[in-house]
Amino acid sequence: MAIFLLILCLLLAIFSGFLCWQFIEQRKILSHLITETMRADPEADLGKEPDLILTLKVLNPITVAKRESRSARVLADKLPVMVRKMVYQGVMKELEQEMVEREIDVELKIEYR
Repeated sequence: MAIFLLILCLLLAIFSGFLCWQFIEQRKILSHLITETMRADPEADLGKEPDLILTLKVLNPITVAKRESRSARVLADKLPVMVRKMVYQGVMKELEQEMVEREIDVELKIEYR
């Protein structure tokens, strides 16, 4: 029984050493890749903070369109995709005007997901 436990401990020690060696090798490879990336693209600053982005979703664009526009009441049932796009463009214009009035520099764009 003692021999079995000794062999088991040796196997576990060898396996632990192998895992430690793999970890050290991965760290070397990762640091090499980071230096290569920084050399190839100096603007790729891996330490900088990510940009904060504000996302706005109109929950009921068809309802908003029907409430705000007489022509949208007619078009909403026949062309809902176009009306949604028009609502988002209108919201974007209003937000842009408000930001200009408050002298806040913003970049507004519509993303389709």
